Amino acid sequence: MSEEYEVPAPHEHHIEHEAHGGVALSQQVAIFTAVLATLGAIVSYLGGHTQNEALYYKNDAVLNRTLAADQWAFYQAKAIKQQIVEAEAETAADTNRIAELKARAAKYAAEKDEIQQKADALDAAAEKSNHQAEHALHPHERLALAMTLIQISISAASITALTRRRWLFGLAGISAAAGIAIWVLAFAA
Repeated sequence: MSEEYEVPAPHEHHIEHEAHGGVALSQQVAIFTAVLATLGAIVSYLGGHTQNEALYYKNDAVLNRTLAADQWAFYQAKAIKQQIVEAEAETAADTNRIAELKARAAKYAAEKDEIQQKADALDAAAEKSNHQAEHALHPHERLALAMTLIQISISAASITALTRRRWLFGLAGISAAAGIAIWVLAFAA
């Protein structure tokens, strides 16, 4: 009878032993990395969203400032017309002409009041939009820091998978926890 015996080489035993002990670590690192990549994608999305929202409000503020400036220019034009008509009324000799000029001056004054109200409303809208832009952008810096810490954590976990140094996996966990904490705090204040 011929029996076949398989005699493993010394290094094969070591590789098999590492594989059984290392599978758990490799699986932990893989799951950890996948979860962090998902969280990183969410943090990145939120960071981009805060920027887009801030830009939207800032554009609205610029538009309202421009419209207000147009109204103020219109106001100045009416004020100049009013002053010209009032000056002309002072030098006019005909009472009918004076009455007509004073009526036009009163019309310009009333128009100025309307224009001023519109300009003031547009200025207020611009201020409100500026405030909203600042509020929308407030969490962005913290989200960027959170994303950086999550990326550091993913890198440390990847190195753990290659080197099998468990302390790196602990460092990855600390970095991930800090990143997640900063993410949560980004919207708190």
